[in-house]
Amino acid sequence: MALLEIENVVKQFAGHRALDGVSLSVPENTVYGLLGPNGAGKTTLIRIINCITAPDSGEVRLNGKRMTPADVQHIGYLPEERGLYKKMKVGEQALYLARLKGMTKPDALKALKYWFEKFEIEAWWNKKVEELSKGMAQKVQFITTILHEPKLLIFDEPFSGFDPVNVDLMKREILGLRDKGATIIFSSHNMESVEELCENISLINKSRIVLQGNVAEIRASYATKTFVVRSENVISENGFELLSQTTKNGIVESLVKKTTTDSNNILLNKIIGQTEIHSFEELLPSMNDIFIETVKPLNHKFRGE
Repeated sequence: MALLEIENVVKQFAGHRALDGVSLSVPENTVYGLLGPNGAGKTTLIRIINCITAPDSGEVRLNGKRMTPADVQHIGYLPEERGLYKKMKVGEQALYLARLKGMTKPDALKALKYWFEKFEIEAWWNKKVEELSKGMAQKVQFITTILHEPKLLIFDEPFSGFDPVNVDLMKREILGLRDKGATIIFSSHNMESVEELCENISLINKSRIVLQGNVAEIRASYATKTFVVRSENVISENGFELLSQTTKNGIVESLVKKTTTDSNNILLNKIIGQTEIHSFEELLPSMNDIFIETVKPLNHKFRGE
């Protein structure tokens, strides 16, 4: 069942159409990727979901009902541009933001204690935000975003300012929130994180959806019929094209491409007849490759066109 449905949304600003008939459906309890180059319309769509602005036409539904400003209580939004007050103390501000989301003071303090201890940031409570690094402030804003346990979470470039250790921490927290029942919209230019976290995506380019679907299925649909073979000995072309071949630590790594409609098993049998196989793996394009090809149609390098 879809938690969030966006149907044929159009939004125009002073002669510029920011969204042109955008439709998508975000299933419950999933991480959904909202992707696109700068200026594509992602931020406008996120603002419409948050009722910050309204569409000129089209509809946004939450749990099957047309969204109203009251539904914002059920959303947690971490924007790309951070919004903490630099002169306020961390604890005071976190409590204030929790109360704005409808939490009682005792409930907010209890939840904040849990998260501050979990992230080992208790010592930050009486610090001013301006004393924190970008990554430290990002942790605080992440906590204030999820504290009221909203049904829908929207993370826009949530790993900005984090080192690799904290990026890994945040990824695990995001997946943990999903596993506890949250539905998450994840917007990022980091395609590796998209592959790791997202089950489905929508790619917006020039105000329209240009690619949409399951991440694994999209990658498979862009398959180049290319395989990486690791073997005991060198191999020769045998009804397939040998693109490259290198030897490292006694293992031969070959890049081969099917030139027929033979099944993968037939290709593998042609290679097994020549040498002992250590591994055989289809080389699928990354989401980064697909992103580039989709938004820049003239770039066909990775597909060999």
